[in-house]
Amino acid sequence: MDNQKTKFTQRKLWDKVPVLSIIGLFIGILGGYLYYYFIGCNSDGSCPITSNPNMSMLWGAILGYLLFDLFVPSNKKEENKNNSGS
Repeated sequence: MDNQKTKFTQRKLWDKVPVLSIIGLFIGILGGYLYYYFIGCNSDGSCPITSNPNMSMLWGAILGYLLFDLFVPSNKKEENKNNSGS
């Protein structure tokens, strides 16, 4: 019984996770590091985002997540159908 409940909970959780946004998160992290490595900051740390690889990766992750989140389909149409049919 517990195994069946765990599988149901995992499936329910997996359905709520926007997979495309998570892929965008990892692509953004990679892009942020590549930006730091190839472009970076030419001065001695006066660039707060690009002088530190962690900050570049953080901003890349944020931008990647938000960019890929634009392509996640919305459930508003389904909610409107359910509300108008009742």
